[in-house]
Amino acid sequence: MAWLQIFVVFLLCVCSAVVGEPCTNPAKRRAWHTLSNADKLAYINAELCLMQKPARLGLPGAKTRFDELQAIHQLQAYATHFVGSFLPFHRLMMHAHESALRSECGYTGYQPYWHEQIDAGKFSRSVLLDATYGFGGDGSRTTGCITNGPFVNYTNSLGPGYEVTSHCINRRISDLASMGSSQAQVDACLAMKDFETAWPCIEGQPHSGGHAGVGGQMQNGVSSPGDPLFYLHHTWLDKVFWDWQARDRAVRVSRIAGTNIGPDFAPGFPPRPASIPKPTGADGDPGRVTTMGHVLNMYGNGPNKTIADVMDIQGDFLCYEYVEP
Repeated sequence: MAWLQIFVVFLLCVCSAVVGEPCTNPAKRRAWHTLSNADKLAYINAELCLMQKPARLGLPGAKTRFDELQAIHQLQAYATHFVGSFLPFHRLMMHAHESALRSECGYTGYQPYWHEQIDAGKFSRSVLLDATYGFGGDGSRTTGCITNGPFVNYTNSLGPGYEVTSHCINRRISDLASMGSSQAQVDACLAMKDFETAWPCIEGQPHSGGHAGVGGQMQNGVSSPGDPLFYLHHTWLDKVFWDWQARDRAVRVSRIAGTNIGPDFAPGFPPRPASIPKPTGADGDPGRVTTMGHVLNMYGNGPNKTIADVMDIQGDFLCYEYVEP
């Protein structure tokens, strides 16, 4: 029977290797306003690198690697919003973006976040809109195109909405709309007792506060990742989600809920064209209710994972933490 015992041990070792190693040294995601100027430029230069690398995945309309990451969102907007997978989907998308910066463009840091509470009601004065050490400012009142900063000359090939057109990055900053990102809005969501109430709270406000506060491309529910501010906004939302989970971690990393089929029409979302089929569920999750087996599709920009794989940011797959500012 010794050979059988050896074989069982071998199988256990293989299974452990497949599952992954526990997170013992989490990466540190920091607030943008706490970074040094050198660290800010390192991140911006890595994003510019993705904007210069040619597309390689064959996704419709995408010309650069930056566009291909945007396509994750554009190709399945109605399957990933107003549904239970909204927060886990965007969590995995932020990981895919962070991984591309690090593996393809030599970035040695980790995905920063926009600590939007401190800028709520005054986005127009945020350090993130600095032209030298930030993402550039507001759009022109005539064209909507941003007029300064490192991304002023980028031609985005996806959007608006589901369209495939060549256009600038456009913004229309609204200090009033940015009030949706206030600390009071965050605290209201953190006080929710279960996922069924916490998820729609976060997706409503503060989520909408960041998108509408920046305006332009960011306010388009389909093509919003065409503005690089998207990644700092959604990383912050991921922090809000994690802050809520951490209040009852054992329970809140193991439960999901909500509908699995988004609406055809919603504020900020252009009409779904006939070429985009109506979502009817997801791989591993064919019903109308979101489950932990729901597969999150990255369209080749990283591995597809289930919701169960990403519910804990310090589990077998993800391994990071948020540094408080």
